[in-house]
Amino acid sequence: MKKKILFCATIDTHIKAFHLPYLKWFKEKGWEVHVVANGNLELPYVDKKYSISIARSPFKIQNVKAFKELRGIIEVNNYQIIHCHTPMGGVLTRLAASRARKMGTKVIYTAHGFHFYEGAPLKNWGIYYPIEKYLSRYNDYLITLNEEDYLIAKHKFKTKYISLINGVGIDLNKYQPRTYVEKNELRKEFGYNSNDFILIYVGELSFRKHQDILINMISSLKIEIPTIKLLLVGTGPLLEKYKSQAIESGVKDNIDFLGFREDVNKLMSLSDIAISSSRQEGLPVNILEAMATGLPIIVSDCRGNRDLIKDNINGILINTNNLAGFSQAVLRLYNSKEEVTRFKAQNLEFIKSYSIETIIKQYEAIYQVE
Repeated sequence: MKKKILFCATIDTHIKAFHLPYLKWFKEKGWEVHVVANGNLELPYVDKKYSISIARSPFKIQNVKAFKELRGIIEVNNYQIIHCHTPMGGVLTRLAASRARKMGTKVIYTAHGFHFYEGAPLKNWGIYYPIEKYLSRYNDYLITLNEEDYLIAKHKFKTKYISLINGVGIDLNKYQPRTYVEKNELRKEFGYNSNDFILIYVGELSFRKHQDILINMISSLKIEIPTIKLLLVGTGPLLEKYKSQAIESGVKDNIDFLGFREDVNKLMSLSDIAISSSRQEGLPVNILEAMATGLPIIVSDCRGNRDLIKDNINGILINTNNLAGFSQAVLRLYNSKEEVTRFKAQNLEFIKSYSIETIIKQYEAIYQVE
């Protein structure tokens, strides 16, 4: 009989975005792969997918039903490993797997960024920290993706094995530097000019990602850099608000709202700078992708970003709300080909330790799969 693994997350788009290489890896090892998540996506490498309505908020009554369904699935399938992701997916799965764990099932939880962090609202510490601390006794392994989360877990939580791993892995065949000619061909394909100065920010349009400060930044720079463009890739609850802000600031022609895209690698390759103004991150995939593309990077000095970008070594760190600091950093790179070249070289070297092949080896040691 085949061994079974269950991957759990709040929504199936999370599994598609970050974990398909691991589903494939288990399939190639001869395992039966199951997934539990909210949504109706068809996922490759999956033998059985259960769609359960898991709410992101811990206070939604539908999570009681989701817990019962999840416990039933776990108890009839005799999984050897259960690997859970996302805050509520992690909460419900660890509770639902408590009986199975006593029978030998290995339960692994990856924290993609705790809701409590340096500078977080006090309510986050009052609600989410006690929950995570209590539930830490319900998993065998806790995987963290940044140093701040790792140190909190190591010193405060009850999990026996706690690891710090370099993210979910980047496909270095998909994300790689392009030649000058290739870059300009992509610009023609997407309707941009060779002399445009293009910044790219990939992320949900939300309070956490803080795109409003970048819209103001573009307004402050458009006279000094007339050809400046900002590509905002992603959708989210503040899309219409940010579009209105761009119009009111007089920069609607300098900012492209591109929505959800499957061609982020191409958009990265035609850009000059990657930028992030996020208030907090786990370990940001958009920055890893930019590093692999060989872009110079400007980021806010927050958890997750600072794990990847070392100030003046492979990019520039700016205090989260420092509008002038972001503007000055863009101008600095606009005027310094030497610094751009240096940051590119450093990023192409740093990214090697974040490749999907490297990360799978790190997970293999945790999974201990024959």
